[in-house]
Amino acid sequence: MDPKPVRILFVCLGNICRSPTAEAVFRALAAREAPDLHVSIDSAGTANYHVGSAPDARAQEAARRRGYDMSGRRARTIEPLDFERFDLILAMDRSNWSALRHAAPRAARERVRLFLEYVQDTDVLEVPDPYYGGPNGFEEVLDLIEAASRALIRHLREQVRAA
Repeated sequence: MDPKPVRILFVCLGNICRSPTAEAVFRALAAREAPDLHVSIDSAGTANYHVGSAPDARAQEAARRRGYDMSGRRARTIEPLDFERFDLILAMDRSNWSALRHAAPRAARERVRLFLEYVQDTDVLEVPDPYYGGPNGFEEVLDLIEAASRALIRHLREQVRAA
């Protein structure tokens, strides 16, 4: 019998830049670098600005250049059941972390974390929103998300070994 997957939800504001990028990157890296890790991954936003929309074209292009595909994603907002369904709810920045902690039932609050908390040896804790910036912002987001994804994979592997 396969072990129960770790269910991870990546969250940003509108679910068209950072969180779908994190979902695509983590999914690809976990499949390639940790195929033995059982994970279930999704993404959502805290605001309903873009529900049903595809990820931002600039985010998709930057991701595609690195071999990540998120073209099938459609934006959605966080739902009350998400706090029950997911083991980890990873916010891209403090503002979304705060909104999630406020919305979460008391029992789920400890599962709401900042995604970049998993990266050691850095004082950067937020994935900046590239939406209103230039194309370099999307590259910076990818750099941070790749580092955080690899750190989270290491963390999850350590948990599996300790269990």
